[in-house]
Formats: sequence, structure tokens, C-alpha cells
Amino acid sequence: MPGRTVAKLATVSAVIAASVLAVAPTAHADLVTHCIGTGGAVTVPNDLLVPAGESCALTGTTITGNVTVAAGANLVVAGGRVSGEVRVAADGYLDATETTIDGQVVLAAGGYGVFLKDASSGNVTVRPKGTATIDSFLFVEGSTIVGTVNVGAGEVRLDRGTQVQRNVSSTGTYYTDVHDSFVDGTLSVLNSATGSVVCGSAVRGKATFAGNLGGVQLGPNGTLDSCASGGYWGTDVSVTNTTGGVSVDDNIINGQLTVTGNDPAAQVAANNRIRGGVSGDQADPATNRMARAAGPVRADTVDERAEARRASAAREATEAGAAKL
Repeated sequence: MPGRTVAKLATVSAVIAASVLAVAPTAHADLVTHCIGTGGAVTVPNDLLVPAGESCALTGTTITGNVTVAAGANLVVAGGRVSGEVRVAADGYLDATETTIDGQVVLAAGGYGVFLKDASSGNVTVRPKGTATIDSFLFVEGSTIVGTVNVGAGEVRLDRGTQVQRNVSSTGTYYTDVHDSFVDGTLSVLNSATGSVVCGSAVRGKATFAGNLGGVQLGPNGTLDSCASGGYWGTDVSVTNTTGGVSVDDNIINGQLTVTGNDPAAQVAANNRIRGGVSGDQADPATNRMARAAGPVRADTVDERAEARRASAAREATEAGAAKL
């Protein structure tokens, strides 16, 4: 009898041990570290949350899970790494410099903004504004997007050596501009309130600009923004149903340029090299004079918004003290 009792206890112990091992990973995955304040070069072994209305500033921090920036919260991270995705809620802000985000970045409707500098991430999505009162922004500078950019609201600028490895799709933004950057897929800009500017950039796939109210400027000498040079387009470019003016200057288009339904008619400079020719209505050569006055630098407003929120977040995080990571 004692032998049988010992055997039964051993069997029960083995079952319990197996059960613990089976549930341990799930329990670990459910852990969430709250970040309020500042943090350094440590590893967070689970998900991270910046609570609503709070600020978190991290330097050299590795986060092995996902990150959530709650409503009205701020996350400023430099030299860090996120193994998962980053989701930013309404009036939330993400500021990432020299940081790698392995997963996607999603800015919710009414999110304050996303600023990426010398960083990398997966897909980047900015949700449509809907009924929100805040106009979002996406400013990407010198960064690599290993995936797509899909934006539906606010001010959008890809700048200074940014690379998007798949498509860029923009619908209903305030504006969508691409400066000195590379898009390895298609580029689509639809129904922007103040139009689109593409300068000094290369787009490998088809480019479509349609229904933009503020105009479209491809290359320098337009009226929308300051620009040093035109761009390279790997295939067809279409600019249609646009008001506010269309200017195409100093571009190489390895396909056909279509300019139809624009009011006024598109201004297409003689210095463009367009393999497939031009289809549609152009301004009369006698009146087709490319604007020479440099327009305003549209990025200034985004820079100012990002700098103001970054400074505020850094101050709040410092005042909160060291975060318990």
C-alpha cells in the first residue's frame, strides 16, 4: 500500500507540473509593464503600456512585446527596439528616433501624430479622422518602412532618404508629400485637401493622383512647396480631376503621363523626359509658364507640432521620475 500511494503521488505531481508548464507562457504573455517617467537601457520582457494622459521617455530600451500608447499619452523613444507592434490611441503621440519597430505602427482616428526619424518599422497606418477633432500627422524622416504606408487623415510627409519597401496609399489627407525618398511600390494620393508635392524622389510602381483639391506639384518650380529637383517614375503617372493647379517639371517618366480633367489644365514643362508621351489636356504653350517663386515649406508646421509635443512629453516624463520597468 505505501508503494502504491507513493506512485499515485508521483503521477499527480507529474500532471500538476505539466499543467504549470502549459499555462506559464500564456501567463507571461499577459504581463504588461506600465511606463510613466523615464527609462534607460533595460529589456522589458513583455508588453508595454503608456497609460492615458501620461508620458514615457525611453533611451536604449528593448521591449520584447507590443506597445500601446493610450489616449492622450506620449511615448518618446531613442535608440530602442520594439519586437512587436505599436498602437497609438486618440490624441496619443509616438516619437521614435534611431529605433527599430519590428511590427506595424497604427495611429487611431484622432491620434495626435507619429514622428519617425532614422528609424525602421513594419506597415504604418493612420486611420481616417472620422468624427475626431484632432488632425493627425505622419512625419517620416530618413527611415525605412518594411511594408506599406496607408494614411487616411492629416499631414503626411516622407522626407530625407526615407524608403518604403511596398506601396504608399493616401486618401483624404490634408496633404501628402514625398521629398528625397524612395517608394518601391505604387504611390496613390486621392482627395487631399491641399494636394501633393513629390520632389527629388523615385517611385518604382504606378503613380496615381486624383481628386486633389489643392493641386499637384511634381518637381520644382511649382506653387505648393520649395523643391530642388524632379523625380524618377518607373512606369505610368496619372494626375486627374485636380483643382488648384498641376505642374510637372524636371521629371523622368518611364511610361505615360496622363493629365485629364484638371482645372486649370496641367502645366507640363519641356524639360521632362516622358517615354510614353503625354495624354490629356495641357496648358497652352504660350501661357504655360512654370511658376518660379518658391512656395512655403509645408513641413514647417509638422516640425513645429512634433517639437512642441516632444518637448512637453520629455518634460512630463522627467518630472514623473524613473519609470518602474
